[in-house]
Amino acid sequence: MPDRRFFEHTGPVSLADLARACGVAADDPRAADLMIATASPLAEAEADAVAFINDKKYVPALKETRAAAVCVPAKLAAEVPATAVALVTEEPQAAWGRMANRLHPPRRRPTDQFIHPDARLEEDVDLAPGVVIGAEARIGRGTRIGANTVIGPGVAIGRDCDIGPNVAIEFALVGDRVRMLAGVVIGGAGFGVAGSSQGAQDVPQLGRVIVQDGVTIGANSCVDRGAWADTVIGENTKIDNLVQIAHNVVIGRNCMFAAQTGISGSVTIGDGALFGGRAGVADHVNVGAGVRVGAATGVMRDVPPGETWAGMPAKPIRQWLREIAWLAKQSG
Repeated sequence: MPDRRFFEHTGPVSLADLARACGVAADDPRAADLMIATASPLAEAEADAVAFINDKKYVPALKETRAAAVCVPAKLAAEVPATAVALVTEEPQAAWGRMANRLHPPRRRPTDQFIHPDARLEEDVDLAPGVVIGAEARIGRGTRIGANTVIGPGVAIGRDCDIGPNVAIEFALVGDRVRMLAGVVIGGAGFGVAGSSQGAQDVPQLGRVIVQDGVTIGANSCVDRGAWADTVIGENTKIDNLVQIAHNVVIGRNCMFAAQTGISGSVTIGDGALFGGRAGVADHVNVGAGVRVGAATGVMRDVPPGETWAGMPAKPIRQWLREIAWLAKQSG
C-alpha cells in the first residue's frame, strides 16, 4: 500500500462507485458490496485491492492474484479467477490509473506557510531564505538547506546533510551525510504513460525514493520515485551533474555516475559499478557488481559482474576495440 506519509488514502469505497467514477463498467453483482481500499499491481494485490492486466504474458500472475477486482481487456477476461471481479475495458492500465488517482492522491504541499507547524526540525538545522517544508516532514540535526528549496509533506532527511538551493525533495526518505547540489529533483513522478481513448494518460507513481547514507547527487540531476516499489540509491554512491535515474531503479553501494548518464526504469545495478559520461542503460537491465561502463555507451542487455563494456550497443570492451580496429583498417 502506498506510504501514508506521501499519499492520501480515500478508501474504502465500493467497487461499483469507484468504477462508475472512473468510467468503467462493473456488471458483476458483487461490485455493489465489494469495498476497495487500494490500487496495486497484480503480484502485490491483497483482497481489498484493484489491479490490472494488459498483456497475456502476465496471465500466470493473474491466476495467482489475490485482488478483489482486475481491469482487463475482453480477450483476457476469461482468465480472471472466480475470486475476483473482472472490469472489462479496452484500456485497463489507464482505467486502473484513474482509480489509483482517486484512491491515493498525493498529499498537498503547503500553500499558506513556509514551514508547516507539523514539521519537525532537530537542533542546529540551518535554513536559508525561501525554504518550504511540508506537513510532518523531518529534518535531522546539523542539516543545511539552501535558498528556495522545497521539502514535501512526509519527507525525512537525516543528520549532517547539505541540501543546495532550488532543490525539490518529495516522496523520499534521505539518510545521513547526504549532499545534493543546486537544482536536484528527488521523488518526481517517473515516466509512466498508458494509452486511452483521450490519448496518452499519465500513470500514477505510488512509490518512494530511498537515498542511503553518504550519497552525493550533482547539480540538476533527477531521481524519480518508484511506480510501486522504491527507487533506491545505495550508500556512498556518487552521482555527477545532469544524471537521470528513472523509477524503480535499485543502485548498490559505492557506485559512480559521470555527467549526463541516463538509467532507465527498473534497472538493477550492483555495488561498485562505474559509468562514464553520457552512458545509457535500457529498462529492466541488470548490471552486475563492479561493472565498468564506458563513456557514451548504450547498455541494452544484462552485464555480468566485474566486466568492462563499451560501444553502442554495448559489448565487452575487448570485442568492441577489435571491431573499431577492423573498421579503421577498412576505411584506411
